Amino acid sequence: MPVPLRTPVSDALAARRPLGRTGQNVCPVALGTMQFGWTASDVDAMRILDAYVAAGGNLLDTANMYGGDQSVESFEVNKAHVGVSEDILGRWLASRGCRDDVVVTTKVRARMWDGPDGEGLNRAHIMRAVEASLRRLRTDHIDVLYAHWPDPAAQAEEWLTAFADLVGAGKVAAVGTSNFCGFAGYGDLLSPLLELADRAGLPRIQVEQPRYNLMNRHEYEETLQRITLREDLGIVTYSSLAGGFLSGAVDPGKPPTGARARHLSQYCTPEGSALLARLRQIAAAHHVPVASVSLAWTLAQPGVTAALIGASTVDDVAQASFAPTVRLTDEESAALSALSWRASPPEFVDW
Repeated sequence: MPVPLRTPVSDALAARRPLGRTGQNVCPVALGTMQFGWTASDVDAMRILDAYVAAGGNLLDTANMYGGDQSVESFEVNKAHVGVSEDILGRWLASRGCRDDVVVTTKVRARMWDGPDGEGLNRAHIMRAVEASLRRLRTDHIDVLYAHWPDPAAQAEEWLTAFADLVGAGKVAAVGTSNFCGFAGYGDLLSPLLELADRAGLPRIQVEQPRYNLMNRHEYEETLQRITLREDLGIVTYSSLAGGFLSGAVDPGKPPTGARARHLSQYCTPEGSALLARLRQIAAAHHVPVASVSLAWTLAQPGVTAALIGASTVDDVAQASFAPTVRLTDEESAALSALSWRASPPEFVDW
């Protein structure tokens, strides 16, 4: 039976939190747009955006590489579709005339075209890629520009200087990183960046976007959380619902199907079933969907600003919209923490 919702969707996302020291106040539930052009068509994507903003949301997250089948980790397969998510979002922003009402974030690093400067955090790639993102987004500035993941071949001072020039030109308001602390064996690359910025007078990283959810805790909690609290960073989590598993959309007793089946199969274990069963009990007690309980746990963790959802339907937005209103009891929070996983393999590593 559908869960009887206790809060009107129309005001469920009206809460705001400061995004670190950026000066921007954002909704605790961010709308990720990786699905746009993949599992959500142009028409569906614009309906999702309309529903999210109507519910009070204002934090829109994309990346220049998003578009096409993101489950295929290959530029050669997807290169005809890169930029599709930004383009859809840009057309929506232009048609709705609401650019000043939302916070728009995007990312740079992935291969976007052929040739030696087609990817990376080198200056040539960054400057060309950001200009392309601005055109697709149909805006004159990006509220937060993330370095999408580390580039071992790039010099940190070079790309931070490129970011500084973009900030100075008014094309970027704040800079951030994603996957720079604890992801895929990279270790802590964030602390050296903060030290370099202070030493060289370059822009400080103000936001980090880590993978964090009840199925994967170590990437945030092991080191990044301590840095976040010390430096007052904004933290926007991705994979916040573990590819949909933590929304209750997957029956652990059956093989998962769909575009993310390979990734979701790792959670279909007795341990995954136990966690999901407890989430359902708590959701029923609070009269909210399972997704909102999962997100509420994340949002209650020290240092977390917002949790991203990757919606493929308007209903996905509704299912997550109540997270800011859920107040877990100490017993509920402890029960979920006890059933949570310290680590799980990431869905995306290479491009």
